[in-house]
Amino acid sequence: MDSIHRLDEFRQHGPMTWGRDENGWIGHADAILDALSRHGYQEYKREVARSHRDRQPTGGVWQGLDIETGSVASVIWIRRGITDDATVFIDIDGEPVVGG
Repeated sequence: MDSIHRLDEFRQHGPMTWGRDENGWIGHADAILDALSRHGYQEYKREVARSHRDRQPTGGVWQGLDIETGSVASVIWIRRGITDDATVFIDIDGEPVVGG
């Protein structure tokens, strides 16, 4: 499956909704990363930012590689207040994944 088809499928069936005001995806970052993993992307980089060691991450970055196609997915997320939801920005092969 090529990355464009995978991108369309992910937009339609991914665990997220498009946030027009945020100009990014809204959802649980871990669920979105899991969905990308199920679509063939293997994690090779993950960093999180925390305000204190004993607190939930306030944001982070993730990169995954599909070793069969060479496709790269990059994700940046920022938690939205006290909820587990985050604003998530996704890029696959240099193309932002945006809603409509």
